[in-house]
Amino acid sequence: MRPSAHPWLPGVHPSQAADEPDLYDVENDAVDPGRLIESAMWAIAPWTDRIVLDLGCGTGYHLPRFAEAARHVIGVEPHAGLRLRAMRRVVDEGLSNASVLLGAAEAVPLGDHSVDIVHARFAFFMGPECAPGIAEVRRLLRPGGTFFVIENDYREGRFADWLRRSWRPGFDADADDAFWRDQGFGCTSIPSEWRFTRRRDLEAVVRLEFRQYADALLAEHEGLNVDYRYRLLHRTVT
Repeated sequence: MRPSAHPWLPGVHPSQAADEPDLYDVENDAVDPGRLIESAMWAIAPWTDRIVLDLGCGTGYHLPRFAEAARHVIGVEPHAGLRLRAMRRVVDEGLSNASVLLGAAEAVPLGDHSVDIVHARFAFFMGPECAPGIAEVRRLLRPGGTFFVIENDYREGRFADWLRRSWRPGFDADADDAFWRDQGFGCTSIPSEWRFTRRRDLEAVVRLEFRQYADALLAEHEGLNVDYRYRLLHRTVT
């Protein structure tokens, strides 16, 4: 994975999506096909006529969905290739109520108390090292605004098993839960899945996410779906 092209931006992590953006969109097509994550978010904090920040927006995959109801949606992305694709998506879909900016989780180019909803999906906010980003989001949110973090569940589902056996052996889920509680976040568990239409797409995405572990994981898994439980972390400021 390549380093950030902007070393002066604090808190930028390398991105697998930046290496293979086309495949990243294939993965997004398969993630949570029933949109259970968005339904759970909506039940907590609807974004009708509100300002939404998609922090670490990648290729801008979720911008059109937010733009359907939001007053304005702002994507922030540090990686140039992903950001340009997000900008192209905004233009191609004619999203007059969407913008894409260069920035990072610890350095968002927006004013204090300027947004109502912040959405961060598998981007930066993973454990205690993300505290500076949480502080930045607190600066950005208006009173009554809500911060959503979508992360992996490490306890249940085939995807969780794959994570524990590959990238995160010995991961302390209890300690991670305690960190988020201490930061004032609630947590909603969402049982969902990856659902692909072609086996070759599933295999390509597993190789993107799991690299040297992929062949062993794929050898034991048949079909097009993968059980995948998500954690929706959420905090509303007062």
